[in-house]
Amino acid sequence: MNAREPTFRQRLGAVLFADVVGYSRLMGRNEIDTYKALRALLEQLEAACVEHNGQFVDVKGDGILARFDTATDAVLFGVELQRITESSNADLPLAQRISFRVGIHLGEFLLDDRGIHGDIVNIAARLQELAEPGRVFVSSSVYEQVRNKLRLGYEFLGPQMLKNIEQPVPIFCIRTEVEGATMAATVRPSAPSMGYSRPDTPSIAVLPFDIRGGDDSESWLAEGLTEDIILALSKFKNLFVINRNTSFAFRAPDVPPSKAATKLGVRYVVRGSVQRAKTKLRIKVELIDTDSSRTIWGETYDRDQEDIFEIQDEMTESIVGAAAVLVEAEERRRFSASIPSDLAAYGFVLRAQQLIFKYTRRDNEHARMLYEQALSLDGKYARASAALSRTLNIDWRYSWNEDGDQALDTALSYARRAADLDPTDARAFGELGFVHLYRKEHDAALGAYDRALKLNPNDADLLSDYADALAHSGQNEAAIQHLQRAMRLNPFFPDQYLWHLGGAYYNLKQYDAVIETVSKMNNPTEGQRMLAASYAQLGQLDLARKIADKHRVVHPNFSIKRWEQIIPDRLEEDTQHFLEGLEKAGF
Repeated sequence: MNAREPTFRQRLGAVLFADVVGYSRLMGRNEIDTYKALRALLEQLEAACVEHNGQFVDVKGDGILARFDTATDAVLFGVELQRITESSNADLPLAQRISFRVGIHLGEFLLDDRGIHGDIVNIAARLQELAEPGRVFVSSSVYEQVRNKLRLGYEFLGPQMLKNIEQPVPIFCIRTEVEGATMAATVRPSAPSMGYSRPDTPSIAVLPFDIRGGDDSESWLAEGLTEDIILALSKFKNLFVINRNTSFAFRAPDVPPSKAATKLGVRYVVRGSVQRAKTKLRIKVELIDTDSSRTIWGETYDRDQEDIFEIQDEMTESIVGAAAVLVEAEERRRFSASIPSDLAAYGFVLRAQQLIFKYTRRDNEHARMLYEQALSLDGKYARASAALSRTLNIDWRYSWNEDGDQALDTALSYARRAADLDPTDARAFGELGFVHLYRKEHDAALGAYDRALKLNPNDADLLSDYADALAHSGQNEAAIQHLQRAMRLNPFFPDQYLWHLGGAYYNLKQYDAVIETVSKMNNPTEGQRMLAASYAQLGQLDLARKIADKHRVVHPNFSIKRWEQIIPDRLEEDTQHFLEGLEKAGF
């Protein structure tokens, strides 16, 4: 007698895979408490899954497999899972906290009485393995379904090869801090091949330094040194230096320098490593000419950590010299970074740098605390004062601080203090420019940005902010030119650059260019106002009003009256032109 054939059905849906980070470590430290805590948490999560129209298919030890009929429900539950988990950790010591990685994929799966099967499950599991603790990673099939429906942040991480999956899978990281996601650097899906032509001047990319010794807790030192070298090199007008955000996208140590150079359109690549043992540092660095695949300069520094500033100066000077850039000695001296009087203050700044570019409310707050600690140790540390101003600026921009306008005023005072302490600090003048712009002091804003870019002509974020100030001052053609250069210096530019570019095109009434530009944003809900206004100005009112309806769902509190008060246009006709488009679209 033949065994009964198994019965199954093919279904289309979304699969979520979640796994506890460091489960074996947690169990090894306290098996009973970890088991009880996880069991209680899983009960909460299963109830939340049902509320989001989902079903737990399998729970094995530290892993969850759940299925949903729609990608929207799966993503909303993924976000809720992380919120519930974070809330349950609030009163626990750091070593006892439970953290999940989550992966979600959309497609067909096989459903039988034993569960669900197929590539969709494998891909969700592999996405989970790539995810950072506390994050939700989704495939492009999920992103396409939710991008215009949910007000979440989406950071494109590029196509990734997953174990036992033949074709690369484009991956997005979900962020609840949608405002911060528009400022975070990201691979651009619209230009995956990149391959930029080289500029006429010597061009350099500094790849992230590796930490040797396997201690990830020291990554702040390697990242801080990398960023400082980029900052020092970017101040030379005779060099073309790729922005830190784009450089940091090439973190993998096995990325060949020639491949990075080809993608970024540069000739020279700097790479290195950092190893620390108590108070000793070993820093290895090399400069590679990718045309000849030859290391044209390399050095190993075995020093006390107190010598770190001397090492930085030597590295910068050697890299500049090896790249055959003629820089006057006086200019080189003027561009040297200000050294704090306290080495611990520098350590706080490097740790804060690792946080500030994440653009989340919590990381921004943590960075501010570290900058304040640095200033408490060295009250004349200009760099810490300028960076503290930046954290307050971000707070104000996204209403993360209850102080409101007071945060902007405090940011102004810190930026002024930094500029007084160190007149060569470009970032201090950039912060001054931002504050003056939103105080509608346009001449002061443009003057501050102009001075900042004279000090650091290769700072892509400064160029983008300056372009925004130019556009709000009626100088839209100049704004577009600066944004194009910013995008070349930082090919992995954030959505914010596209928002600034779209605003300049809108002022020039080039509505088709606005639509093309805003449509490239990874976070389309943040560009819907400009998109709707542009379609309305083109007479496509039905489409404009559909976009406006989508905007109301994700931005229910948007007010034209409030926007009119915030928008810092010098020309009243520019403000009215945008409001006209919004009103035609039905806002």
